[in-house]
Amino acid sequence: MSQRVRGVIAREKGKPVEVATIVVPDPGPGEAVVRVQACGVCHTDLHYREGGINDDFPFLLGHEAAGVVEAVGDGVTDVAPGDFVVLNWRAVCGNCRACAKGKPQYCFNTHNAKQRMTLEDGTELSPALGIGAFVEKTLVHAGQCTKVDPQARPAAVGLLGCGVMAGLGAAINTGGVTRGDSVAVIGCGGVGDGAVAGAALAGATTIIAIDTDDRKLEWARGFGATHTVNAREHDVVERVRELTGGFGADVVIEAVGRPETYRQAFYARDLAGTVVLVGVPTPEMTIELPLLDVFGRGGALKSSWYGDCLPSRDFPMLTELYRQGRLDLDAFVTEEIPLDGVEQAFAKMHTGDVLRSVVVF
Repeated sequence: MSQRVRGVIAREKGKPVEVATIVVPDPGPGEAVVRVQACGVCHTDLHYREGGINDDFPFLLGHEAAGVVEAVGDGVTDVAPGDFVVLNWRAVCGNCRACAKGKPQYCFNTHNAKQRMTLEDGTELSPALGIGAFVEKTLVHAGQCTKVDPQARPAAVGLLGCGVMAGLGAAINTGGVTRGDSVAVIGCGGVGDGAVAGAALAGATTIIAIDTDDRKLEWARGFGATHTVNAREHDVVERVRELTGGFGADVVIEAVGRPETYRQAFYARDLAGTVVLVGVPTPEMTIELPLLDVFGRGGALKSSWYGDCLPSRDFPMLTELYRQGRLDLDAFVTEEIPLDGVEQAFAKMHTGDVLRSVVVF
């Protein structure tokens, strides 16, 4: 029997979000209903509201979430009612060409619940990243549920569902940061600070945080940055080279998604170094680089999707590191807010007052 719950929707492009009654159907084959306990407010949700993803309004927003499985549909064996889970937007298929090569973290056929949640009048909702978790209960594919230690704080581990995992994975999985490396991170929001934390976990000895906001640079120090650079006050490329013996960083992670910061990343890396783009550009953005420089500097230019993570592998491991005190996920949570505080949280993003606002039910 379907349930009626409260959730946050974006009804029209650019309009303030609203709390509405959401109809959640019983889970069908391969699906699960999850009682959401906490969900982070991510820039991606704002992009949905602004029409920057697509125009499939109305959207049910929210995707960085943790909660408890309430019910499962036929054929679900990996999770059961009562399991504490972090939701993900990469439910791997197991059958595509990437999965067949043993690289499910690149699955090209990820999937979501087949049924749609609706408004009371029957209007179908488009769930953000196939999740839609600014809601008391949500319907997802069971493969989007990853079991983690139930003793973990939902507001903290839920952030593994998107931004923090994207940053951590950009450093560890995509960038291959390892012991003794030098790393520069351009852009120190939630994703960038996740990259800083990931570099520290991997054993990097020089971690340079770069931003235009001194508050964000101070936050980055808390996650393990050994040096900070205010890009308004210094030439980023020259400063990174100064801090790395004149060579440039082994790995530069671009967490902004703009042509000018990507160019900084390209020239701030050492010869044979790696650039990782994890910031999301907009469709009209282009970049031009001298092809001789691309050839002559060697190394690798990579893009990182979701931190190239495999949720079933990475979420439990990172949750355990959090439980051991080795990964401070709590530090990403600037504030806990009620369900009707999402619009105000979007405003705080613009002013840089928060690292993450988290809706707590």
